[in-house]
Amino acid sequence: MVRAGSASVTAGPTLAVVAREAGVSVPTASKVVNGREDVAPETRRRVTEALERLGYVRRPRFDAGKAPALVDLVVHSLESSWSGAVLHGVEEAAYEAGLEVVVSAGLTRTRAERPERGWLDKLVGRGSAGVLFNLAELTPSQYAWLDQHRIPFVMIDPVHEPPPGVVSVGAANWQGGVTATEHLLALGHERIAVIAGHRHKMCSSARVAGYRSALASAGVPVRPEYIRHGGFDQAMARSRMRELLDLPEPPTAVFVCSDRMALGVYEALAERELSVPDDMSVVGFDDLPESRWVTPALTTIRQPLSEMAATALRLLVRLMDGDRPEGTRTELSTRLVERASTGAPGGRHTDRRS
Repeated sequence: MVRAGSASVTAGPTLAVVAREAGVSVPTASKVVNGREDVAPETRRRVTEALERLGYVRRPRFDAGKAPALVDLVVHSLESSWSGAVLHGVEEAAYEAGLEVVVSAGLTRTRAERPERGWLDKLVGRGSAGVLFNLAELTPSQYAWLDQHRIPFVMIDPVHEPPPGVVSVGAANWQGGVTATEHLLALGHERIAVIAGHRHKMCSSARVAGYRSALASAGVPVRPEYIRHGGFDQAMARSRMRELLDLPEPPTAVFVCSDRMALGVYEALAERELSVPDDMSVVGFDDLPESRWVTPALTTIRQPLSEMAATALRLLVRLMDGDRPEGTRTELSTRLVERASTGAPGGRHTDRRS
């Protein structure tokens, strides 16, 4: 059984002492401690400096000598098979480590994907010894709160590049983009489009960079009109595929940066009575169960989601034990899973647009 190294805390200054040191009221100091946003920057700075100077640590509300250590897993949603794979990996690794896991879902805002106010209090109230964040984007004050309370955390596939020192786990997205594009090039395609996710997400930009690199290495010009962004959304990807089909010279193959978006691509092609792969070769990314269920089965880039999650949990255990990994970024390899959705060019779609 694993215990958090920070679970046993020696006596230290009270919040009242910190408030007096910073020249603020106790409620104001409490807001800073709890990661509240409604505090003036200068006030937050004074309280933060007082917290660090006095060595204040908010005590977890659990007895590590009587119960297994708790860790939190914060996910965007439980509705997708993507999250299911992450949960599976965390569950297995936590069982091996003797940890209990609390799953928090739906804490992120629709667009910013930042945990809502109040989750920090819940975290401390449960006595969590560490946190795994999946596809999350934290604010600077939330990063500061975790650091102040010495709560270890690991990011799984972070939305943006984390601050220096933050431990994260992801997939080799750039190499995945290279592999997908090279597969289509090897089949004889040159008019290869890409439907990426969000324009500024780290994983999405890396996959597009891999696509560009593979084309450049093959001496195939990158055509700007062939690069579209579908926001990792099935309906949006369907619209982007329609746009590609309406080009004067549509592509013969498309690299779609998620399996979910690939389903939207299949729908757009079906609307035009185009077949996969005779009229359009399609490569996805993720290797979710859906990629095997569609017809024809989807050729895709497998990113090891369960293994990523398990790796993140094991890194979290090391942080809980006071051990810092040598590097802060861990990338697991991706690989091509070839199925039935890709083939040589030569289809009929250039004559069947409607």
